[in-house]
Amino acid sequence: MPLHYPFSAVVGSDDMALALLLNAVSPSVGGVLIRGEKGTAKSTMVRALAGILPQIEIVAGDRFSSAPTDRGTETPDGPIPHDAPTEHRPVRLVELPIGATEDRIAGSLHLEKALSEGVTAFEPGLLARAHRGLLYVDEVNLLHDHVVDQLLDAAAMGRVTVERDGVSVEHAARFVLIGTMNPEEGELRPQLLDRFGLTVEVSAPREAALRAEVIRRRVAFDSDPERFSATFAADELALRERIVAARERVSGIELTDWALTKIATVCAGFDVDGMRADIVTARTAAAHAAWEGRTRITRADIRVAARMALPHRRRRAPFDAPGLDEDLLDSLLGDDDEPDPRDDGPASDSRGENDKNDDDNPGVATTGQQDPQSGASAEDTGDAEETGDAVDTGNTEGTASDAGEYGPGSESSNDTDAGTETGDPQQGDRDAGENGRPGGAATEPGTVTAASDPYRTRLLTVAGTGHGVSGRRSRAITTTGRRTGSAGFTGSDVHLPATIRAAASHQAARGREAGRDGGRLLLSARDLRSAVREGREANLVLFCVDASGSMAARTRMEQVKTAILSLLLDAYRRRDKVGLVTFRGSGAQVALPPTSSVDVAAARLAELPAGGRTPLAEGLLTAAGLLRVERVRDPQRRPLVVVVTDGRATHGPDALARSRAAAAGLASHGVASVVVDCESGRFRMGLASELATRLGAEHIPLGEVTAEGLTHTVRTHTAPDRRTTALTEGEVA
Repeated sequence: MPLHYPFSAVVGSDDMALALLLNAVSPSVGGVLIRGEKGTAKSTMVRALAGILPQIEIVAGDRFSSAPTDRGTETPDGPIPHDAPTEHRPVRLVELPIGATEDRIAGSLHLEKALSEGVTAFEPGLLARAHRGLLYVDEVNLLHDHVVDQLLDAAAMGRVTVERDGVSVEHAARFVLIGTMNPEEGELRPQLLDRFGLTVEVSAPREAALRAEVIRRRVAFDSDPERFSATFAADELALRERIVAARERVSGIELTDWALTKIATVCAGFDVDGMRADIVTARTAAAHAAWEGRTRITRADIRVAARMALPHRRRRAPFDAPGLDEDLLDSLLGDDDEPDPRDDGPASDSRGENDKNDDDNPGVATTGQQDPQSGASAEDTGDAEETGDAVDTGNTEGTASDAGEYGPGSESSNDTDAGTETGDPQQGDRDAGENGRPGGAATEPGTVTAASDPYRTRLLTVAGTGHGVSGRRSRAITTTGRRTGSAGFTGSDVHLPATIRAAASHQAARGREAGRDGGRLLLSARDLRSAVREGREANLVLFCVDASGSMAARTRMEQVKTAILSLLLDAYRRRDKVGLVTFRGSGAQVALPPTSSVDVAAARLAELPAGGRTPLAEGLLTAAGLLRVERVRDPQRRPLVVVVTDGRATHGPDALARSRAAAAGLASHGVASVVVDCESGRFRMGLASELATRLGAEHIPLGEVTAEGLTHTVRTHTAPDRRTTALTEGEVA
């Protein structure tokens, strides 16, 4: 068995180490979500945790890791005898692959026994294997939503119920759930974030000395794992003994009225929803007190608990990263400890908080980055201010980003452009991008205009039925959804009735006779059938945005950014990949390669300058080239191109003709597209509408992107066979 990197040898991850250790002390804390950039030892530390956990005692031979105290109770394998022998084994670390199916996670019918012996037997899944251990999900943000729902429900309830294919089984599944993720690859929905007890942010150290030490230790481990592990054996043993002592102490931690009031004050002060935050904070504070050797919860314990339990639960704008205002936290806690505190634990410093040095916390390396009073790294401090203001989303407090409701629409009238449109598209660019419009508020080239409050947007989908990854946008044949039929066996999701029907007509030919073979069905591999399910898929939504001078009037660009931001929020909810191409001046650029992180897209949108001429052809050609690359990388994900423009083309010779040719070329590849028409003013040229015709796209005026503009569109615009979009009154984001 390969050796894992020692837990105590990891450098520069104090918050992550503490969160994992507190869950080891008290699994009721509810697990931890570790967020951080790639290469920050997230997976390394999680895998190392299992090596310092004490062994557990189980009923010998039991497939569900039942404890000795469970003897006499029922399991899917039957009752456990009262005299069943026991044995000790190490704690399991069960890793859940991203591509795991629902059957593999929760368990399912044992097909071999069902088909060959005619009996119903249960085959345990990964959740049963993880019982009383650790369940680790790397890149948890990339799991399908239905899998994450099932996983976190089991973590919250401590039990798994399987009701499928003639199997009705329930068994215990208590484990420490640990998830790691890179926020650049997409966020978890707020409801799922709330199911993790704690969350921590990790980043690579910036000090050269610490980075050099990381390299030195990793090279030494790779060269001789056994020798390197032996170097830290004493530290690992000390951590294990400290965990055992803290576990014995945690049940006796006194949660006084003073501590409860402080916890409630902090949670209420941060305006968190529900009571889960209060309960998790109390459990974490008790675990921290036990870890520090105390028998009573102090202000320092509550502060540590709040820093880990509240950041992902506070109300925030949809694209804000989790964070906590530590000045507000200190203000809510006050500077008073409980009157007459008992001094039952080992001596601690005047703050009463773990300063993570070698004497107080053996084996956990110190980063050198932390404020000894707050326990927070420099990167953590002020996180909300640094990351939450990348996009001006307005005041969305109290709204549910997953529900797609971001407050009332805030669109401005499409006819309130500064100035009057002319009949010359090039003159419009010159007026707006170079000289400004008389009497208007034109923006200079390179000027950045902020968006207004986002609004609910109408649903845009790709027509037809795809075969992409599960999502929430377009119709598709996926691994989830309602069962619509059967097909040849694909290796999973067996359609049992269809399999039996396929085998039934061959029984006589295979020699089956009544009264013989014990009633068994005689099967062949070619009889197996898989279920065909229809659900929804995620798409690649590629924004192609005109940022030229003709779009640069301040009011209009504000409307455009608001519309795109609203569509980004919709893409976030529907788990799409998002890309951004912009064109202005003399060319186009890929402002954002396709990614699942719409937060990054929103940040790029906020920095989008405007001004100059309109290279529409270059923008469409750049979008087409990007789609060709993505078709190779992810061939099953269907694209939806959203062109945001007023239709003008003013850069280069024959600009308008070249743009029409580029549009026709994009349409020839069958790419679904939508043109959001940003032309405004009393006199309009209709160039965007003509562009939509060339693209084979649906033409949508800017004002009709909003859900509020939907009613008139539904009454006058029916499109049952449209190639690019499908719209119903019930399908509003």
